[in-house]
Amino acid sequence: MNLVLIQPGDDVSLQAITHARSLGGPVHALIVGSDEGASELGGDVVHVARHDGLTGFAPDAHARICADVADRIGATAILAAGTERGNDLMARVAARIGEALAANCIAVTPGQPLALTRIRWGGSLLEEARLHCGRAVLTVAPHVVATDPAGSPGSVSDVAADLDDADLVVMVRDRVAAAGGGVSLADAKVVVTGGRGVGSADGFAPIEELAGLLGAAVGCSRAVTMAGWRPHTDQVGQTGTKISPDLYIPCGISGATQHMAGCKGAKHLLAINSDPEAPIMASADYAVIGDVLEIVPAISAELRKVRGT
Repeated sequence: MNLVLIQPGDDVSLQAITHARSLGGPVHALIVGSDEGASELGGDVVHVARHDGLTGFAPDAHARICADVADRIGATAILAAGTERGNDLMARVAARIGEALAANCIAVTPGQPLALTRIRWGGSLLEEARLHCGRAVLTVAPHVVATDPAGSPGSVSDVAADLDDADLVVMVRDRVAAAGGGVSLADAKVVVTGGRGVGSADGFAPIEELAGLLGAAVGCSRAVTMAGWRPHTDQVGQTGTKISPDLYIPCGISGATQHMAGCKGAKHLLAINSDPEAPIMASADYAVIGDVLEIVPAISAELRKVRGT
């Protein structure tokens, strides 16, 4: 029996459910808090845990609830999406139950020990490993498993969470929206990013113009955030946001391993760079060789011409 911890509204959690089916046996899902859409998750049973003191995300409380539900149903594997929050929570769950955590898995073969393939070194290599454990604790690498909606809606079971005051010490009390609003990197169908090649903070003006014409989100590389040109919330990469747009347009970005780890989920990649030997060109479906500050405004001008604006 497999238990998948779900973050409501998170598509990559649904990918984790799909992955859990490959392990065989019933798949149970766990949501903490809201039961919105619970019956449509595709698990055999969806457990909805609630507690009066749990008014926001509390990592220790969520981990305890997950471990308790896993004990209650006799789960042999516990999974979550390999997001920052998912990896954090599964590490806490593993510590609670005295097991090892295998993070960022892309394939798991049932057996004792489990045979698994997982992403390492920011996506630059795949590791074949064996996991010797009593109960497997896994996270599923985002955007490597297609969501399979197969399966009839499962039943919903309410869970009264048993928590101590210590479990609620660390909790999200408030959220501050990112400045500017607009399309978020994680959800955008089109993402336009700028790297060191744009030259300065002012060099993002044509990037923002193109993004506006395409209804896209604006991102950047780590070098840009380190230079102070854009906030960290705009960063695409291993230490930033991992994206999976239909179209990704990196402008003036060389394509370091850490950056490519964040955009591996993109369906199509159009690279704009003055260096034809830049590493990102090896991953590009389409490439434009030239000065970003000349090419990007030219693309925007053509779009305006076609649209008659």
